Amino acid sequence: MMLEIRPLGKALIFAGIVFIFIGILILWGGKIPLLGKLPGDIHIKRDTFQFYFPLATCLLLSLLITIIIALIRR
Repeated sequence: MMLEIRPLGKALIFAGIVFIFIGILILWGGKIPLLGKLPGDIHIKRDTFQFYFPLATCLLLSLLITIIIALIRR
């Protein structure tokens, strides 16, 4: 029985691209305007408590990643 290596190679290349994309977001994420400050991002600040959940930013990034993956799969 011969093991097919080609799918493993494609998966490793895709994982590498994902890690590069995540690294770029970590390095330059703070410099991208409006990222994390969109309308719909939840930010509650009290005297001793701060809660932040970037809901709109998460939805936008999810949509972009879905589009990119759909284009790659074609």
